[in-house]
Amino acid sequence: MDFGLILLTIGVSFILAVILAPLLIPLLRRLKFGQQIRGEGPQSHQKKAGTPTMGGIVIILAFALAFLKFSVVNTDFYVLLVATLGFGLVGFLDDYIKIVFKRSLGLTPRQKLFGQLLFAGIVCVLLISEGHSTALGIPGTKVSFDWGGWFYYPFIILMMLAISNAVNFTDGLDGLLSGVSAIAFGAYAVIAMQATSIPAAVCAAAMIGAVLGFLVFNAHPAKVFMGDTGSLGIGGAIAAIAIITKSELLFLVIGGVFVIEMLSVVLQVISFKTRGKRIFKMSPIHHHFELSGWSEWRVVVTFWAVGLLLAGIGLYLNKGL
Repeated sequence: MDFGLILLTIGVSFILAVILAPLLIPLLRRLKFGQQIRGEGPQSHQKKAGTPTMGGIVIILAFALAFLKFSVVNTDFYVLLVATLGFGLVGFLDDYIKIVFKRSLGLTPRQKLFGQLLFAGIVCVLLISEGHSTALGIPGTKVSFDWGGWFYYPFIILMMLAISNAVNFTDGLDGLLSGVSAIAFGAYAVIAMQATSIPAAVCAAAMIGAVLGFLVFNAHPAKVFMGDTGSLGIGGAIAAIAIITKSELLFLVIGGVFVIEMLSVVLQVISFKTRGKRIFKMSPIHHHFELSGWSEWRVVVTFWAVGLLLAGIGLYLNKGL
């Protein structure tokens, strides 16, 4: 696979994001599309109220333009496009309702679940039409098991929902998700090139450029937030790349930061409902470190470092597959 194509895709996507963000941010300000800060969150975040949100539009647009330009068109292409744009659309509707209709929760849980299930279902239909392998490989080994489509496709749907929501939980500090996702996409770009999947490699590259371009404006102190538009779109893209490259279970390592963030929420809820006690000062876990006295930037850089370490381990394990 042409490594130059990957670098070109990253560069073009990055430039598009850097150009689009300064055009969109003033528009979001004029429309009063400002972030609403939860009262129960860290008090240091209250000063962020009113910061333009829905900046994920920049990520989705930069990604789409670069991906459409440089990817070959086949079934994998459509899977990646549906997963990214479809989940991004669900996030956009959620953001839009929160801001325009002043509903703090946006879409209802049922509405959001329906949207995610709809696009995950379309992805499954496309995969079935392609004759996609239903085997799951154990990371770091040559062992795999195949229980057929009746097990695999429900697993894929659950996986897409879990990954998109785990990524969404990670979006809570300036630059946190942008940096962590760029690292994860970098690892998946390498895996996609090894798997000789041009659409998956180009998709990862387009997302690397898009999130890094967005990070220019999202780093602390953030001038814009991505909102669910960006986080759900990013989650859909990561899930689709993992599926296409047959590295579904490897996400648990490469996307380890996302997994930890989601587990912290799940454990916090279970502990509070069963014991009436909280494990963390606040979940997701990045807020726990904030409330423990860490600066926001220290938390972000530490999570980036953990993400980089896990991506390296994931790439090492992938060599054994």
